[in-house]
Amino acid sequence: MTTLSGKTALVTGASRGIGRATALALAAKGAQVLVHYGRGAAEADAVVAQIRAGGGRAEAVAADMAAPDGPHQLAAETRRIVGDRLDILVANAGISKAAPIEEVTVAEFDGLFAVNVRAPYFLVQQLLPILGEGSSVILLSSLAAHAAVGTLSAYAATKGAVDTLVKHFAFALGARGIRINAVAPGVVETDMSNFTKTDAGRDFTLGMQALKRLAQADDIGDAIAFLASDEARWITGDTLRVDGGSKL
Repeated sequence: MTTLSGKTALVTGASRGIGRATALALAAKGAQVLVHYGRGAAEADAVVAQIRAGGGRAEAVAADMAAPDGPHQLAAETRRIVGDRLDILVANAGISKAAPIEEVTVAEFDGLFAVNVRAPYFLVQQLLPILGEGSSVILLSSLAAHAAVGTLSAYAATKGAVDTLVKHFAFALGARGIRINAVAPGVVETDMSNFTKTDAGRDFTLGMQALKRLAQADDIGDAIAFLASDEARWITGDTLRVDGGSKL
């Protein structure tokens, strides 16, 4: 059985959705988990309480990933808590915007790139002093990075940037023994995909998938936990599609 006992992990955007499922999956395998949140303090505290109730170790940490210094503040707090070693970083925090090209504003475009690209870039940068041999970094990509799905052009561009960062980070940091990968979910039944709650949204989703059910957050969290583990020790610079065979 895969174990992460003795490992330390930071999961951003872990108060709900895929981030929450990831935090719980990592904790179930024995990792100490820092549960990051932006605004959902109560939800983050609930995740921490659930992990502790199961005998695990967890703490909630807050930072605004949209702020230029948010990643720097989060990295400093992480170093204060875990000391000189971080084994797993899951940069999950992200925002989405569905809109026709004609309607996307400059502010919305910049906001998407600030949270989805700038924040993980500088979080990795700031955590480098405590990432080392055997550390695993997982970024969040998307089906939208390599297939046209709805009116997500600006969001998709941010996830394409993530896929590019994965390759550059993996090449630059491989000599230090740091692995960098991404997971690319398809449509997942979370608050970010409210349209799956409608018949039309469900039919659209199932129509583009080989596996005919709606993905749940733990489908993605378990894949992330795999990439974080030693079982994935020879995987780096890759984006793993976890999408039920979408847009094949």
